[in-house]
Amino acid sequence: MPRSPGAFPPAGGKGAPLYPTLDYAEGGFVCGLEVHQQLLTPTKLFCRCPAGLYTETHDGTVLRHMRPTLSELGEYDGTALMEFKTKKNIVYLLNVKNVCTYEMDDTPPFLVNQEAIDVAIEQCLMLGCDIVDEVHIARKQYLDGSIPTGFQRTAVVGVNGKIPFRGRTLSVTQVTVEEDSCREVRDRGHCIVWRADRLGMPLIETVTGPDLRTPEEVEEAILLVGRVCRSTGHVRTGMGASRQDVNVSVRGGRRVEIKGVPKAGWAPRLVHGEAWRQVNLLKLRDELHRRGFTTPASIRIDSQDVTQLFATTDVPYLRPEAWERWVETEKMRPGFELGKGPYRVRAARLPGLAGTLSWPTQPEHVFAHELSGRIRVIAGLDQLPNLLHSEAWPDSRGTRAELKKLRGRLRCGPDDAIVVVWGPEEDVVTACEEIRLRYVDALEGVPNETRQPFADGSTDFERILPGPDRMYPDTDSPPTRVTRERVAGLAAKLPERPWDREKRYTDAGVPASTAHFLIRRGGAAVVDRLAKETGAPVRDVAFLFGEKLKGLRRASVPVDAVPEERWRELLRAFVATPVLKQAWEATVLEICQSPGRPVGELLAERGFGTEPPAWRAGVPAALAAAREKAYRKDDAVLVSKLALAALMPGLLGRVPASVVSEEVSKALAEVRA
Repeated sequence: MPRSPGAFPPAGGKGAPLYPTLDYAEGGFVCGLEVHQQLLTPTKLFCRCPAGLYTETHDGTVLRHMRPTLSELGEYDGTALMEFKTKKNIVYLLNVKNVCTYEMDDTPPFLVNQEAIDVAIEQCLMLGCDIVDEVHIARKQYLDGSIPTGFQRTAVVGVNGKIPFRGRTLSVTQVTVEEDSCREVRDRGHCIVWRADRLGMPLIETVTGPDLRTPEEVEEAILLVGRVCRSTGHVRTGMGASRQDVNVSVRGGRRVEIKGVPKAGWAPRLVHGEAWRQVNLLKLRDELHRRGFTTPASIRIDSQDVTQLFATTDVPYLRPEAWERWVETEKMRPGFELGKGPYRVRAARLPGLAGTLSWPTQPEHVFAHELSGRIRVIAGLDQLPNLLHSEAWPDSRGTRAELKKLRGRLRCGPDDAIVVVWGPEEDVVTACEEIRLRYVDALEGVPNETRQPFADGSTDFERILPGPDRMYPDTDSPPTRVTRERVAGLAAKLPERPWDREKRYTDAGVPASTAHFLIRRGGAAVVDRLAKETGAPVRDVAFLFGEKLKGLRRASVPVDAVPEERWRELLRAFVATPVLKQAWEATVLEICQSPGRPVGELLAERGFGTEPPAWRAGVPAALAAAREKAYRKDDAVLVSKLALAALMPGLLGRVPASVVSEEVSKALAEVRA
């Protein structure tokens, strides 16, 4: 999605300090998570379409427009009203392989997928939650178009859980099971396009308490919750299968949700930037109050059509012909991406607000970026840039003259600021009103928002943060009773909790990073099973699957095509003949080339595990060659190393390296004697 210019400074690598620095404890930094994890079920949550079947083609399209509805309390949700104001044309791309009439709200929901409920109960047990007696489906309004019905079906399964975390407890507020939304294809102006293949897939949402104290803890907590989710083996993996919303606030601020963070590694810079943004917005609030702006009525913005003033401007993107070229290049269609009315340039005078447009917010951003984000989303002006302001005006003789003329036209005083916007007539009028509303929000400091994350650590406005008025019961779905017997049956098959498994692995000599990788990628269950069945040490099996095979996989060796039985045979061979471990890489490469053949045959063909006859007779010659090669011929250690390096390739997996080293030392001693 296009956004306003400006970027967070690039990261300085792992462990590099975040810029600028911030005392999180002093600032009252508070953070909590909402971790969304897709479940590994064959079908979707409320219909029988296949789950996980992604397509890039479509058989048909549907165009819809969303409208807000009253909640059970007779109130409208603020987010729903904001989305309605965007006047979006919402297009859905449908494929008959993974979509039915339920997704388009033309058929009532099927009974909820009970396999998904079971997986959610498993996660609640792993997290120590109190499990509900009945699962009641509710509707949660979403008017951004991501769900064609305008609401998401969701249900609480467990509450009041906890996870061991850094010597304390990370609380789990609730675990819900819900249907996933569509995949966004394109969002330009007033038209957003969604692909419906992901729609309705079951996922669980794990909501933590606001217990995280630093950005580094946020990343660690995301990974921890992810390992809990993946421990059962009943969740999906891969890009997009897990997403997290990160809720951030500082003392005096408000909760801001950074929506859909795709990678845990993004979190530290994102939450740091948001904390810094809130601190600066609170300072701006105090400055506005000092200037006498304390109520919404005190914020006045006067705007005028100044299209003719900029008809021959030196600012290229303000010219009408430049706009027409952009519309043609970007294929912006009237009535779809473009708003109503002819092209217009509109200037807004901000009385008494000079200096606030360049007020710092998040790192490398200023308050003008806040305005830019609002008008991008709500007014549909997403060309880059989408506004021009008096505190960062292009610097040339012609443009300076235009600014002077503009200030005269708007009757600006020395304390007034100016913002210029351009686009369809109706949209620029909306944009000027949104500028006023964003300043009204600034009077209270930090507005409740959902913000879009970017890889550079910056965020941009996405929507007003939803409130409780958007939730109401789903009368189409009966409740599901959760019996004690059902919970007990799932508890009996529950795998080891990740923190217990990690301790067992580290006690066995497995590095924590390797243990985390195995649990996160689903390899821990295989490690434990093969270690138990073959008698191989857990440490050896963990290193094989968590480090050695990982390296070969990166080198495009097809290790994942090897059946588990081959690994079982290989580990048994390692236990019976330890010298074979020295030739693990060569053996694994052979197995990957012929995964259908027994490991014993492959080892026999290569002669692995069998000591070559009379190999000791070649040691003197190897020593002589090593001495000739050595640059210090009297250096016994160097000569021994060179001789050992020459002998081992032919003896790998056949003679222990310690035995070969011993023979080299013995022969060297005889020569020196």
